[in-house]
Amino acid sequence: MSSESTKDESAASREEELAQRYERARPRLIQVAYSVLGRRGEAEDVVSEAWLRLVAADRREPVVDVEAWAGVVVARAAFDVLRSARMRREVYVGPWLPEPIVEQLPGTVNPADRVTLDDAVSFGLLVMLESLTPAERTAFVLHDLFGMPFQKVAEAVGRSPDAVRRLASRARAHMQAGRPRIKVDASQHERTVTAFLKAAASGDLNGLLALLDESVVMTTDGGGKVTAARHPVVGRHKVTRFVLGLADGVTGKQSVRPLNVNGALGVGLYEGDVLDSVVSFTTVGERVARIDIVRAPEKLPT
Repeated sequence: MSSESTKDESAASREEELAQRYERARPRLIQVAYSVLGRRGEAEDVVSEAWLRLVAADRREPVVDVEAWAGVVVARAAFDVLRSARMRREVYVGPWLPEPIVEQLPGTVNPADRVTLDDAVSFGLLVMLESLTPAERTAFVLHDLFGMPFQKVAEAVGRSPDAVRRLASRARAHMQAGRPRIKVDASQHERTVTAFLKAAASGDLNGLLALLDESVVMTTDGGGKVTAARHPVVGRHKVTRFVLGLADGVTGKQSVRPLNVNGALGVGLYEGDVLDSVVSFTTVGERVARIDIVRAPEKLPT
């Protein structure tokens, strides 16, 4: 066997080893990129591009810790994409909401079998992250949500460790000021959302008022392509009227079906078999604090 053949086989074997290690790290890498970007498709693109960079870098010098190396590269790429995306979002028509991760629910689900809501990628948390600057968001996501050391965060953001520590501190203060103080598990969340949907379907005005937080916010993202409220609806009385109006507008061809939205019970509004809207609920105790409706076609699963 020639030395060239031996080299080729060795390179192929090394690339296969890298691929196996990268595939094990991929779910976490996508979670990191999605938390930074709020778009699943963009997150997957970033992670795929990082794989090509990994292969090239390993040829120059073997990468020892694939997950750590890829974590920094994915975070840096996501940060760059986010800065570019922020400029596009400044001219976005109406409110901008993250792209939800949607899963169909089985016909019957025992709430006791569900895991606690995952705040790392919950839809409500992603919405709150939109209020941060790209640098603050990236620092907070990498350090506070995924435990990346500040030295590595600094590499991803292009700042000094002290600077990213300050960024994370500012982001943390902002997030703590806005996040609910009460931890809600999946079963309580499901009971509240189920009661809300029942009240909406029956036109129960008092029932809806009792289930909504005093300062509840409803946001609709149509992306300028479908009908949607151009501004958030704030306060339980206004939100109640809005919800009852939506319920009254449901026709025989439309249906409301339960969905898993970023790990929590939400609903999908369907036109026949086509998903028209995804609704996410953020609950605090036994009340609904946020209702986010994603209608922008490019953000809905097909």
